[in-house]
Amino acid sequence: MKFSLYRILFAAFLFCFLYSCKKDDLISKQNLLDYYLLQVGKVFIYRLDSTVTAPFGTALLLKSYHAKDSIASLFNDNLGRESYTVYRFTTDTLEQFPWQYQSTYYITPTDETIELTDDNNLRFIKLKLPVRNNFSWQGNSYIDTRSANSAYQYLDGWNYTYSEVNMPYTVLKGMLDSTVTVLQRDETSPEGPFDPQFYQQRNYSVEIYGKGVGLIYKDFLHSTWQTTPEPAHYENDSYGIKLNLIEVR
Repeated sequence: MKFSLYRILFAAFLFCFLYSCKKDDLISKQNLLDYYLLQVGKVFIYRLDSTVTAPFGTALLLKSYHAKDSIASLFNDNLGRESYTVYRFTTDTLEQFPWQYQSTYYITPTDETIELTDDNNLRFIKLKLPVRNNFSWQGNSYIDTRSANSAYQYLDGWNYTYSEVNMPYTVLKGMLDSTVTVLQRDETSPEGPFDPQFYQQRNYSVEIYGKGVGLIYKDFLHSTWQTTPEPAHYENDSYGIKLNLIEVR
């Protein structure tokens, strides 16, 4: 009799444990998808500040636009996964001129991640379960960063880390009550203040996602100040981009 009772109690405990895990897993997945709104027809308008090199790499220049990211269609990628096509258009900050097509990228949600493949066919793991402070992952692990001829060596080893989970954040659209920050990189090599007499590379990247919205803010900069051959200059692949959400349609 006691043996049967123990079996019943153990089975009940196991059922409650598995149910709790399954419930927590479902909540986590829902939270992950909440932070990246994927719906065909949705349009996101951003203030876009683009950092580019001046002629001969003498300086970094800032050019400002409005960007429109439009989720255009749903398809299956080459791995058979459901993915979304997103077109980016830009215009002037007063929107006085027609929107001009700029690029196409793809968003792929999976059970554990949300991936983005850009127009250079670079595949990033933008979000990953579980969404909690200090959880981290290798967000650029699908990118060839280690080949001798790779143009993306500066993306090697980026450890994406969640912070400020469920905290408010204010963008041009206004304040969003619940957001999550993804710290991707903050590196200066060699460390120290910029001195034009010496080589220095700067890599910085952070993204912020709003619950029920998606990407609301992005700040990315990759710059390399090269002193040889003279004259000193920023290398051609130095660039940056800032996105600040204005509106969702």
